[in-house]
Amino acid sequence: MTPAVPAPLGIWEVFLRMLCSMAVGTVIGTEREFSGRPAGMRTHILVALGACAVMLTGQMIYTQYSAYGAAPDPARLAAQVITGVGFLGAGTIMREGLTVRGLTTAASLWAVACLGVAAGGGYYSITLVGMVFIFITLTVFEMLQNRLMGQRCGVIYYCLETGDIVTGLEVLNLHARRQNAGIQDMRTLRQPNGSYQLLFQADIGGLHSKKRRQRFLDGLATEPIITSIHITSHREKEPIE
Repeated sequence: MTPAVPAPLGIWEVFLRMLCSMAVGTVIGTEREFSGRPAGMRTHILVALGACAVMLTGQMIYTQYSAYGAAPDPARLAAQVITGVGFLGAGTIMREGLTVRGLTTAASLWAVACLGVAAGGGYYSITLVGMVFIFITLTVFEMLQNRLMGQRCGVIYYCLETGDIVTGLEVLNLHARRQNAGIQDMRTLRQPNGSYQLLFQADIGGLHSKKRRQRFLDGLATEPIITSIHITSHREKEPIE
């Protein structure tokens, strides 16, 4: 017995599915926007809409050619979205000093693409429940993580002076790894005596953050290549190229 050919999708069904995917991108993207991440609301909306459009296209292709006896896979195009969106996610991952940021935003883009595929397939329950759980993960679990791991130290600027900038950076990298410190916003100042000042921010959060911050400072102070190291409140000079 030949299976019945599915009816083509109507314009209102297409509109509803696209609207559902747009809602997902808006909710998740707005949270990322307020968090100051590189991929915000519009990026997430576009990813969700694109994924939904691809899934709709796959279903329409299946409906169109099933009438001629062909059996195209309606999920084949959507499967490529899950892989292809990884390139967009990679663009949100940035290296700042010795730290890597943007992994959560890359993951949220990938998850939004998956929900866009679900919306395009007409699985509204998966789309809406997934949106709620992703939003909870990005908001509630972030607060829970900060509470469990301890309060962050805040913005701590350091001023380090060294006669050899290459070795000085290697030593800084070593002690940052030991104390799990995120080094970012680094600037270099050339001194009249030929030495270099490294002005940077160290983000040392998590368990025993105060002790680790002190160990970070003391460890750098014992290095022979480091002439001086101290905490400074803000940047007072512009970098010399």
